[in-house]
Amino acid sequence: MAPPKVYGWAISPFVSRALLALEEAGVDYELVPMSRPAGDHRRPEHLARNPFGQVPVLEDGDLTLFESRAIARHIFRKHKPELLGAGSLERSAMVDVWLEVEAHQLHPAAGAVVVECVFAPLLGRARNQAAVDENLEKLRKVLEVYEARLAQSRYLAGDFLSAADLSHFTVMHYFMATEYAAIVEALPHVRAWWEELAARPAARKVAGFMPLGAGPAKKDE
Repeated sequence: MAPPKVYGWAISPFVSRALLALEEAGVDYELVPMSRPAGDHRRPEHLARNPFGQVPVLEDGDLTLFESRAIARHIFRKHKPELLGAGSLERSAMVDVWLEVEAHQLHPAAGAVVVECVFAPLLGRARNQAAVDENLEKLRKVLEVYEARLAQSRYLAGDFLSAADLSHFTVMHYFMATEYAAIVEALPHVRAWWEELAARPAARKVAGFMPLGAGPAKKDE
């Protein structure tokens, strides 16, 4: 069977989330590069893959998927289910909880800071400092919860690395390049967790696809 294909631009934290899942699972894959400035995501052939015109899209045999978190879960379910806590209802439930926390608590705040601090200049506009300040305050409160959790367990879902931890990597890779990385570094358990996550071979490889200053797009673009 042909290796799965991922469509998109790897600088996007959403595309890179899918690539990180494939790398962690040890799956050979093909990245089909696309150009956002050229409008490749709005072409009929891509809209047939994802009617919302977003990236990434995964083609895995006869299965076509979009939405980066769903893609990552599919990859782990198929190739490395232990990262989803398979075999234990308690573990899998905790993975689900912290995947939701990442999606609904951390990513909106961290992502908003990243957009303003790293990518606004690339879009030819000034930073909205009010948006930065507002979302930094939200992020500080979220990270205080992370610090308390990680003081109790090495990883978010418990004593095992999971998809919940890995899902944080790509947006945090960009956030840690901003001048506000100190809010992570000031929290010893969060800092240790992040440093371990960023040092993983798969994370280091995917980071190479995400040159700082290249600029990801908006939600799953």
